[in-house]
Amino acid sequence: MPGMNDRSPTAAPCSRAPTELLNPRRTRLTAIIVASSLLMQNVDGTVIATALPTMAHVFGVHPVRMNVAMTSYLLSLAVFIPASGWVADRFGSLNVFRAAIIVFTLGSILCGQANSLSFLVAARIVQGAGGAMMVPVGRLVLLRTAAKSELIGAMAWFSAPALIGPVLGPPLGGFLVTYLSWRWIFYINVPIGLIGIIMVTLFVQDSREPAVARLDWTGLLLSAFSLSGTMFGLETAGRHLVSLPLSLAMLGLGLLAGVLYFLHARRYPAPLLDFSLFRHPTFMVSTLSGTLFRIGVGAVPFLLPMMLQIGFGLTAAQSGMITFANAAGAVAMKPATQWALHRYGFRDTLLVNGAIAGLLIGVCAAFRPSWPLLIIYVLLLAGGFFRSLQFTAYNTLAYADLPRTAMSAATSLYSTIQQVSLTLGITIGAAALEGSMLLMHHALPQLADFSLAYLLVGFISLLAAPSALFMPRTAGAELSGQTIRPGR
Repeated sequence: MPGMNDRSPTAAPCSRAPTELLNPRRTRLTAIIVASSLLMQNVDGTVIATALPTMAHVFGVHPVRMNVAMTSYLLSLAVFIPASGWVADRFGSLNVFRAAIIVFTLGSILCGQANSLSFLVAARIVQGAGGAMMVPVGRLVLLRTAAKSELIGAMAWFSAPALIGPVLGPPLGGFLVTYLSWRWIFYINVPIGLIGIIMVTLFVQDSREPAVARLDWTGLLLSAFSLSGTMFGLETAGRHLVSLPLSLAMLGLGLLAGVLYFLHARRYPAPLLDFSLFRHPTFMVSTLSGTLFRIGVGAVPFLLPMMLQIGFGLTAAQSGMITFANAAGAVAMKPATQWALHRYGFRDTLLVNGAIAGLLIGVCAAFRPSWPLLIIYVLLLAGGFFRSLQFTAYNTLAYADLPRTAMSAATSLYSTIQQVSLTLGITIGAAALEGSMLLMHHALPQLADFSLAYLLVGFISLLAAPSALFMPRTAGAELSGQTIRPGR
């Protein structure tokens, strides 16, 4: 492309993957094995959300403050993910992926041993360090294994086993918290991790780039300061966790480091987070639009279990049996994903489906204990159904126009922004909840406070849908097999 910087991954010619990697059977096997890492993450994320009120009581802290147990993990992911692509290319995806599962499993054991919120946060950071390598490197392995024409199917195989986690997580977490101990919500990761290590060792094929540039240490430090400072400032500002001047200072430091990183990345030949990838419209829309959408979705696992337990007065087990409907809807959508994208294409699907999914998040604001459970189940099931299609479309379209030589840089940037958006979702949801409590003088969150928080995050998700109009109607047609009729 004229005028493109020579360091841009798009400037390199598109290399063909070895024939043995472009094997549909190997693609499916790799996707299922790699999905074991997502299974651990999704079980862990949904289980801890159900257990937060109980853990708050044990640690003697306010329930709303427990969101730091979720954001600390997501923040750890965001800090370490930028280096994942380089590390995989330098040491081999197989070695890095296996080591990441080991670190995540050890972090889970430490979480189960926590006796205070600060200990739990530290252990969650260890978990995040493992997860930062585990998921993006696993996705990179799959992207290098699958041909572009197989990418939608590969992503469906990749996602489907991992969706078992959100289905099992809430009811399993509710059962463990109610009848055993909250510590078991972390210990269940141990057998899954051991199985994952064995399967990766036996069946996943190693891959790395033949020539790897030096690690961008300056970029790594600047991105770490930017992400951690900004998120710490947003997380603590006005919430009396630390002094307000410290919160504002960390926020300012984070924003300054972000500006310095942007200036550094423009000059450095191989930055960890390469913003030149945004020159591809499909990558730009998938990333930026997906960020808005994930902010709303990221708040749901924090808000919903707490609303059902504190606002509705349900037990953790009862709450878990309701919240699992979100994930069940996601599982139900998977068989229809290929058909929907083939029939309507990526642009129209992201536009219409995104609007529906955003509205269904906002509808949760109207939930009340007097509602029949069947209606709540149906709405949550529908929400998970449409969100699953939106996520699959974003995750696939992001790589539609990228050559294989750009996959490592793309997975690092995409995964970093993805985790930041999910962290922002929890932060914004908690801030809206606490802000409403402050305005209404509530000591504990009431249903009206949850309603306000849901309306806010639903509106943010809804803003993502119109951005699909910035893409041509044929965007991603090579992946979806979409046929454009004359006159459209």
